Amino acid sequence: MSSVEEFRAEIRGWLKTHLSGSFAALKGRGGPGREHEAFAERLAWERHMAAHGWTCVGWPEEYGGRGATIEEQIAFHEEYALADAPARVNHIGEQLLGPTLIDHGTEEQKARFLPPVRAVEELWCQGYSEPGAGSDLAAVRTRAVREDDAWVVTGQKIWTSLAHEAQWCFVLARTDPGSRRHAGLSYLLVPLDRPGVEIRPIVQLTGTSEFNEVFFDGARTDAANVVGAPGDGWRIAMATLGYERGVSTLGQQVGFRRELDALVALARRNGAAADPDIRDRLTRAWAGLEALRAGALRGTDPSAAKLYWSHWHRDLGELALEVCGPAATLAAAAPYELDDWQRLFLFSRADTVYAGSSEIQRNIIAERVLGLPKEPRP
Repeated sequence: MSSVEEFRAEIRGWLKTHLSGSFAALKGRGGPGREHEAFAERLAWERHMAAHGWTCVGWPEEYGGRGATIEEQIAFHEEYALADAPARVNHIGEQLLGPTLIDHGTEEQKARFLPPVRAVEELWCQGYSEPGAGSDLAAVRTRAVREDDAWVVTGQKIWTSLAHEAQWCFVLARTDPGSRRHAGLSYLLVPLDRPGVEIRPIVQLTGTSEFNEVFFDGARTDAANVVGAPGDGWRIAMATLGYERGVSTLGQQVGFRRELDALVALARRNGAAADPDIRDRLTRAWAGLEALRAGALRGTDPSAAKLYWSHWHRDLGELALEVCGPAATLAAAAPYELDDWQRLFLFSRADTVYAGSSEIQRNIIAERVLGLPKEPRP
């Protein structure tokens, strides 16, 4: 048995043993559009994982990880999804901030922030998008001014996932008042439990609130809490986005597979599979998912991968309502909560917007991958 197969067997066995008892009820809970489900219990589960060494498996051992290879990380994410284990609450800290600090942070920053992430004692959110700078991230206007031993942050962030549960936020802010676009930005680590920070949940189409507006009105963070040099924030921010689209997406695809299999089963039960158009679209969805997996294993360009999976998932949500038929337009009964297919349809509309809209991804592919002329800008 190869080392990867042994690693896969180890995590599979651990999940079978530990995702039981009080934790068994967490199977399938949480995820996009459902982050409100059993959050406290999922947090306890993830701390249980940490106590047994199953968080941050891809981090180097010197920072508390397992030093897992890419192949082992793929095995971990796939087995976690195949076990129907609950959606992770610490994804942003473990998969985004942690690797950023490991590669670009100071030794003092690593010592302060990495252990609480690994132990799931401090949760993080991402302070990038703003009302006037969503997909055009270089247009951020949140500013930070150095005052003695602190940065003073003023501005607004939006679509901040899980900010209402987080203790910290990594914020892209303009620290050079005369700068424009990518220059003069800094990557700051800002606590959310201090004066000058207000968090307002945003109610989504699904009726839930996992996105937030975050207002900074003179919020302070220590001067040492800048990753990289002041003014070098764009480079650090782009590094973080690269980690966001890493091997963990293979676990996401296992979830997609589960949704597709359930939809095929529904189409067979309710007779929708008799429609040749439905059969054709289900077949195309299967082929698309196979292509997604092949691309992830080969290391597809991150922008191309984001563009493809987000449209695949949005299309699956539309197909789901076609399979369900006219009844999909109705809520079952008071209190009129959505079923899984309705939630999939509504929330997957956001897939093509968050983490970089499709328009921006196409521009990146055209300009940076294909080398085409840049889109004219004012």
